[in-house]
Amino acid sequence: MSARSATGSGFYQAVWRWHFYAGLIVLPVLLWMAITGALYLYKPEIERLVYADWSHVEPRGEPLALSAIIAGVERASGQRVSQIMRPADPATSWRMTLQAPDSTRSLAFVDPYRGALLGTTQAGGIMQTVRDLHSLIIAGPIGNAVVEIVAGWAILLVLTGLYLWWPRRGSPVVGVRGGASGRLFWRDLHASTGLLASAVILFLAITGLPWSGFAGKQLQGWVARAELGRPKSPGPNPWEAPATQAHQAHDHAVKDSLPWSMQEAAPPVASAGHDIGVDQVVEVASTRGLSAPWSLTRPLTNSAPYLVSQTVTRAQDARVIYIDTASGADMQDARFAHFGIGARAIEWGIATHQGQQYGEINRTLMLLGCLAIIMLCATAPVLWWKRRRGGRLDAPARPVDRRKARGVAAMMLAVGLCLPLTGLTVLGALLVDALVMRGRSKAGVPT
Repeated sequence: MSARSATGSGFYQAVWRWHFYAGLIVLPVLLWMAITGALYLYKPEIERLVYADWSHVEPRGEPLALSAIIAGVERASGQRVSQIMRPADPATSWRMTLQAPDSTRSLAFVDPYRGALLGTTQAGGIMQTVRDLHSLIIAGPIGNAVVEIVAGWAILLVLTGLYLWWPRRGSPVVGVRGGASGRLFWRDLHASTGLLASAVILFLAITGLPWSGFAGKQLQGWVARAELGRPKSPGPNPWEAPATQAHQAHDHAVKDSLPWSMQEAAPPVASAGHDIGVDQVVEVASTRGLSAPWSLTRPLTNSAPYLVSQTVTRAQDARVIYIDTASGADMQDARFAHFGIGARAIEWGIATHQGQQYGEINRTLMLLGCLAIIMLCATAPVLWWKRRRGGRLDAPARPVDRRKARGVAAMMLAVGLCLPLTGLTVLGALLVDALVMRGRSKAGVPT
């Protein structure tokens, strides 16, 4: 007796139907995110390959003074240097963000020993494009909402998939039965892959939520208000008052160089007076014990301070120093040790999500998770094709006991309460399903 006939009137059938709908809704985007996410894990290697001619420099003693390097780059490019990124490896070129008069930005590769501009490319380089594709930021707020919805549905897919996998009537825990021409082979391949990768996929979905537009912002605000996150903001509290224009401009320029927990923190207001210059800023940061790799952001407005931040590999690397433009005073020195338990957990999750926290083992595990998602997305349509009835592709049949169907739907909506955008799409799927079933019932088609 098949699993379907044995359990078709019960809870199993209702879960199976929802698992099918979840996959149908998110499969294309989930596949897209898995491919782009796998590529982003190898950001350093891909950048070294693409920008091979610009990435390597021959060390010649100590680098030139930063002010001299900036002056040379600005003369050669005709643009203003707004940010400097210094690597730890002395044989690797420095990177600088260039800002044109029309505010468009580009990325420059610079030899710090000769002060020479080696080449320029679009802002952020090729891997920024991959990151934007991964987050669907290219589609604006709609794309960001889609990412959040997909993350929520991915969680539902894992939970419903684990229930469906649970061995019944002697089914193997992990294994593949039959030949590639049979449906059982593809079902076992799909289920075994899902089981082995379920923890990683669930982790990727949950730790990806801090970047989302709605849930991520809500989480960021709650952590800040509950004092479980970043150190107290040195500037105006953005959760209690609207950000100033200066804050918005400063935030836009430095967001990617800040830890997630501090990305919405308003910078302090710098004092008026003569600008101490980048050389003294580097010296101040050095005396505070901050060493390469770091990024330095120059003030975009008269009231903005200098910002020097540690380039983060592991979560505990996070460190941000605001330096007054006139006095060189340390306006805030925020370190990971100053973060609350909420921010520490989220920063750890982000670093692990990106395959950085535990080195190559971490990156390999995240890569296997991405490959498993690709495998699941590839086997799901094959399974759907092989279970077609009467030559027609269709969803799993509704359970005879409608109370079971309503119970599963209620549980799905309960999960949706934690992720409102996902919850709205669950509600939408319920309404569409009800309308389709009603139409098919009137037409005399079995449901």
